[in-house]
Formats: sequence, C-alpha cells, structure tokens
Amino acid sequence: MCMEKTPWEKAVEFHGHVCPGLAIGYKVAEIALSNLQESRADDEEMIAIVENDACGIDAIMVMTGCTLGKGNLILKDTGKQVYTFGGRNSKKAIRVSVNGNILQGNPEMRELHQLVMEGKASPAEKDEYNKLRQQKMDDILNMPGEQFATIKEVDFAVPGKARLFSSVECACCGEYAMEPRTRNQNGKVVCLDCFDDYPRTIKNNQERI
Repeated sequence: MCMEKTPWEKAVEFHGHVCPGLAIGYKVAEIALSNLQESRADDEEMIAIVENDACGIDAIMVMTGCTLGKGNLILKDTGKQVYTFGGRNSKKAIRVSVNGNILQGNPEMRELHQLVMEGKASPAEKDEYNKLRQQKMDDILNMPGEQFATIKEVDFAVPGKARLFSSVECACCGEYAMEPRTRNQNGKVVCLDCFDDYPRTIKNNQERI
C-alpha cells in the first residue's frame, strides 16, 4: 500500500536532504498558512516575499505553492531570515522574522560543523554533530511559533498577478529576452548581458562642470 508523503517528507524530497535551514523554512510556511488561514496556492492565491536564498526557501515553495515560476514568490535578497506573506482570499498579510538565537546555534555545533566541512572530524565527532543537528531540527519543528519568530500583521499591497510579456531578439547576441528586461542602446534593443551601463557618479559632493 502506497502511503501519502507528509508535507515534511515532500519538502525533504524536493530539497534533497534534511538540514536545519530546511526546517526553518518549513516552520515559517506553517506559521504563514495558519495565520492567513490559507491552503497551498494552486495559482497565485498567496504571495511570498523572501529575503534570502537559503535552504528554507525550498520548503516554503513546497508548502505554500509560492514559486518563482508562478510569479508569486519574490526574492528581496537582504540576507535576513525575514518573510512576508499575503493572502488574496484572507486580505491579510504577516511578516515573520526568525529569532536570532534560532539562527546562531550552540558553539559546540558550530565548531563541529567546521570540522565536518573541512573533512577533519573524527567518526565520533561526526556522530555527535549529526545528533546535535537532528536535535536542532526537532527543536525548530516543534517550537511554539511565538518562540521561533516575531510574527506581526502588516499592511501589504497585494501585487497584481504575474503578466506574460513578449520576448525580443537582442541585436547584439541574438538571444531572446523578456521585453521589459531589455534596454535601448544606440537605437538597438539589447539584453541586460549585452547592455553597456553608463554610470555617472559625483565624488566629494562636487558638481560636475
């Protein structure tokens, strides 16, 4: 008999392995779905703005249905473990900021992590690291939401649904690019890779003469 995979198992399968980062994203997604009273988005019923590109984003995509391909996952890369979710049905939005102590871990685990990554850990040290790592994931997954993160309702202008654009040929390389991502250069349409930017900066607050 084929058993249906749990949401956690689906996230692990999609990501490829288990890790504390994936657990963070899974917990964030649980909080978002619960607070917004939304189910997984088949289309663009939910919008997610994520402020990092770490492991947890994979769990968020699997759990919420917010993906880059559908246009309802937006990357605003500040390097923060901060996430904003909006629901088109609930007309609500929340901001989830993961508490710093969750991210830091304990000194022993950080030290063992370094040894493992450098290939210098003994078998006993590897076993201890794996135990601490598993405990960290269990703690995250079972932690009360208010202990895991600062969660607050926010004003959020839900963006319009993703639009379809024509692709145009770059006059320089011949590759096609989405029209709004192209630039006009010397009277020709070029892609961003071929576009020669023209920055002008004024140093020392002196006006250019």
